Amino acid sequence: MSHFYTVTTLPKRYISLLCLAAFALFLFYSGHAYFSVPLRPLAPSQPYERPQQAHDGRFHWAARIQHFPLRHLTPLPSGSPKKLPNVQHKFGAESAAARAQRLERRSQVKDAFQRCWRSYEEKAWLYDELSPITGGGRNTFGGWAASLVDALDTLWIMDMKDDFNEAVAATREIDFSISTDQTINIFETTIRYLGGFLSAYDLSGDTRLLDRAIDVGDMLLVAFDTPNHFPITRWDWEAASRGQRQETPESQLVSELGSLTLEFTRLSQLTGDQRFYDAIHRITTLFDSQQLKTKLPGLWPVVVNPKDLDLTSDTGFTFGGMSDSLYEYLPKEYALLGGLQPVYQKLYEQSMSSATEALFFRPMTPNEDDILIGGDARASDDGKSYTSESRGQHLGCFAGGMLGLGGRLFQNEHHVTLARKLTDGCIWAYRAMDQGIMPEIAHFVACESKTHCPWDESKWLAEVSARLDDSGKSVNINEVIKSKNLPKGYTSIDDRRYILRPEAVESVFILYRITGDEKYRDAAWDMFTTINDLTKTEFANAAITDITVHKLQLPPKEDRMESFFFAETLKYFYLIFSEPELVSLDEFVLNTEAHPLRRPV
Repeated sequence: MSHFYTVTTLPKRYISLLCLAAFALFLFYSGHAYFSVPLRPLAPSQPYERPQQAHDGRFHWAARIQHFPLRHLTPLPSGSPKKLPNVQHKFGAESAAARAQRLERRSQVKDAFQRCWRSYEEKAWLYDELSPITGGGRNTFGGWAASLVDALDTLWIMDMKDDFNEAVAATREIDFSISTDQTINIFETTIRYLGGFLSAYDLSGDTRLLDRAIDVGDMLLVAFDTPNHFPITRWDWEAASRGQRQETPESQLVSELGSLTLEFTRLSQLTGDQRFYDAIHRITTLFDSQQLKTKLPGLWPVVVNPKDLDLTSDTGFTFGGMSDSLYEYLPKEYALLGGLQPVYQKLYEQSMSSATEALFFRPMTPNEDDILIGGDARASDDGKSYTSESRGQHLGCFAGGMLGLGGRLFQNEHHVTLARKLTDGCIWAYRAMDQGIMPEIAHFVACESKTHCPWDESKWLAEVSARLDDSGKSVNINEVIKSKNLPKGYTSIDDRRYILRPEAVESVFILYRITGDEKYRDAAWDMFTTINDLTKTEFANAAITDITVHKLQLPPKEDRMESFFFAETLKYFYLIFSEPELVSLDEFVLNTEAHPLRRPV
């Protein structure tokens, strides 16, 4: 009480100043992390000038002599960003009961993250991953503290600012001039490390993180120092550091070539250094020139030949692994460039048109659910025909979120409808399993019609039998189904693992944010509680090697927890139970590792 009287006896101008100061402190220490996000323009008015670095005895990639220097750089598109359509649903007032439930659920997600983070701090600090069963550390992505860098923005978003500051300080110890791996995966390094630093900078404004992003960017650009300036995506960094000449290989995975746009663009936007945007613009131009020349026009095959600039020869197509993020980045890059590069809308719309016909199928289910799953296609060598395969991958569950974002950005309600059906398909695939988690890869019965699909038990049994590899032996199909614990609707489970993947909850989160439909929050909660209960270990959470065991048994675990559990899975669960303003989809795009990058305004 005495403090109150002391304040009220001060002159009014001092009272006003004290009130303003108190309000500023409230904003700074508020539990809602979005109050702390600084606003900044799309790009600095002047190129970012990095502070002069002291001689630290390390090799710096920026000092490596280029063998194939560029004579011209394609700059970022000029002009003011367009006002793009809103992505997020306009949420109304929240009842007290709904808010209490939401915050309780969010608190449990944060508890799960903190538990894993404390174990990482104590047992695997500066290693790429924590081993969640044995409690040690391992290096799996270059030896550059992948889990720490991947978790930076999650620490900020979850308002763990002390941990965030400790982690930022520790990033100075990471030495990108050496690696624990002989071959560096350029795609994984881009999405985890470059994306992680850029996102943490976009949220916090801490320039130490931008400096580290530049370090990673300088290294990545060396992989583009080839005769045709296309990257080596599985890169011998040691040979490159010795100054050896490099050449783009004849074979690459299409996702690894086409999923560098967001991070390289954002680095150019923040630094004014056009080399990064130029590098990915060249790749986009190639994708644009050959999109309608592939053996399944509109889509690009899984394997491409960047050495000969040929994206057309392979015959396999999918939205699953090895292709997924290529398509995901098309609407996101459009948004990140403020709508100033329309080619990304064209690439997105043409690919979705083809995928709707060739890849998306309606699975036959006992309740005749009106859902879709993304499958595969194989074109003939002459490109005159193709066959579709009703194989679904957990990785492919990102597609619902992608179509939701694209549908909103390009005002295409049909795509939003497809987004719902694809996301609902992954929710069904979770709930149909005995343990309540979708496996890595499975086959289903594809309906002949996407509008009418009655359940046919005999057809399902015949498809299960056809999927067996028993060399013509007589089998009791019901015994097979029982021994494999095969749910009705599934015809085979080809990869029985669950490795803590985020793609299903990613689409659930995005569909909730764009529709406001509470069923997606309920689905997310079911997913979180099931995943946390089944994967929890003494120290953290572990991948599951066989999710098909009976629900009365605990599924077997693997001593592995990839960094994306910090970066994506738990972040998406946290965000879906947070206020919609926290990492708004109208202000950020999230890269394929769930790192939010600020959109231009």
